[in-house]
Amino acid sequence: MLIITTRGCEQTKWWGEKLGKCLEKGDIVCLIGGLGAGKTVFGQGVAKGLKVADTSILSPTFLMLREYHQARLPLFHFDLYRLESVTQLDELGYEEYFFGDGVTLIEWAEKIEEIIPSEYLRVEISWIDQNSREINFIPYGKHYQQIVNHLKGHL
Repeated sequence: MLIITTRGCEQTKWWGEKLGKCLEKGDIVCLIGGLGAGKTVFGQGVAKGLKVADTSILSPTFLMLREYHQARLPLFHFDLYRLESVTQLDELGYEEYFFGDGVTLIEWAEKIEEIIPSEYLRVEISWIDQNSREINFIPYGKHYQQIVNHLKGHL
């Protein structure tokens, strides 16, 4: 596990970028945190690290999924805030994304814990104050532990 504190959006985005640079095909990153905690800002950093052509990543709240293909790896950005049932993800064919050729980034992932693969990276973002956040990187599986160890090198 790695716990860091950020002071401002730019630092939150910076850590997302560092993570994005070391993600590989098939990686799943689950973002957990309340409204306004910084999940989308962190996601913008991940997109930058993946060299997504348009890093103005928006929260896909009303669409549930946005795809970004012009990148080092495709980015599949889920926002499950409005998810009412896991069956809605079945309709989207979520398995094609979770086990596909890109990186899957899931906001509000706690809503679908029963279908998340056993190996993934959990990123919990919480408020400290208006400008500061605590970010916990919790690896599930050896591959994700290696990613967290790499991130520790940026401390």
